[in-house]
Amino acid sequence: MAISYKDLGLVNTRDMFKRAVSGGYAIPAFNFNNLEQLQAIITASSELKSPVILQVSKGARSYANATLLRYMAEGAVAFAKELGCKHPEIALHLDHGDSFEICKECVDMGFSSVMIDGSHLPFEENIALAKKVVDYAHQFDVTVEAELGVLAGVEDDVVAEESHYTKPEEVIEFATRTGCDSLAISIGTSHGAYKFTPEQCTRDPKTGRLIPPPLAFDVLEEIEKKLPGFPIVLHGSSSVPEKYVDIINQYGGALPNAVGIPEEQLRKAAKSAVCKINIDSDSRLAYTAGVRETLAQHPDYFDPRQYGKVARSYMIDLYKEKINDVLGSNDKLAQLD
Repeated sequence: MAISYKDLGLVNTRDMFKRAVSGGYAIPAFNFNNLEQLQAIITASSELKSPVILQVSKGARSYANATLLRYMAEGAVAFAKELGCKHPEIALHLDHGDSFEICKECVDMGFSSVMIDGSHLPFEENIALAKKVVDYAHQFDVTVEAELGVLAGVEDDVVAEESHYTKPEEVIEFATRTGCDSLAISIGTSHGAYKFTPEQCTRDPKTGRLIPPPLAFDVLEEIEKKLPGFPIVLHGSSSVPEKYVDIINQYGGALPNAVGIPEEQLRKAAKSAVCKINIDSDSRLAYTAGVRETLAQHPDYFDPRQYGKVARSYMIDLYKEKINDVLGSNDKLAQLD
């Protein structure tokens, strides 16, 4: 018997996206794999009164157990209320679902939103797969994100060597025929902590750090003209903060030439029809920085809570910065009291 996300206190993304598009901000979509990440996400979003999307990838379901993750999301709603957020808006979203079967399983397990990623398929096959998922999910008022265009990079089970920008001339037909609720596009973002090769970047002559190429805002603007007001999603949008990379490298890590999307470009995107921005690698970097630093400074530690709470603290700071300074989703709950 299917479980309704509404019975778990979760919401789908339809209303939060509508407000974000009209309000010129973006909803944070944070991936989580464990307790510390979830605690940090809910602490930051509750304190700042931000809607939030909890993303679960295929890799996370394999690592942490799909059932446990679903119950953790249900607990997140109660935790948010304990923190003083009386009317939290929390969506539980499947990130990069690669088959109808996994999307159906998540809908039946209480997810409020699913992504079907058929971007690697030919155009007609992508449409057919997305429509099949939409037809099933909409029976339960579950929202569906589809993808058109291919992002480069590696993250969990998503691997692509080359990116292909979304073709603006295809978006109307794709959105109309699939009935999807939001569309993930490719305009130059990519997965992982190494979003660009050094050859794609320039170097700051003063610091020697890599400066990535700009996003293709001309493509985004054309898509907005074709689909005015339609919710657009950016994947692969971690900024790979230098401070966490530096901490990791200082305490034994090896992340040379790690580079992400500059935050000023994400701010610009958030003010457009882009209403959902996915962030995963930044959380991993903050978590790892906290663990490496703590264990290096305290080699006698062996209790996971000793370094876990530092990692959690770093992630809370990161999530707050994203919500406040990049996405602009603070104080955007439908009911702030």
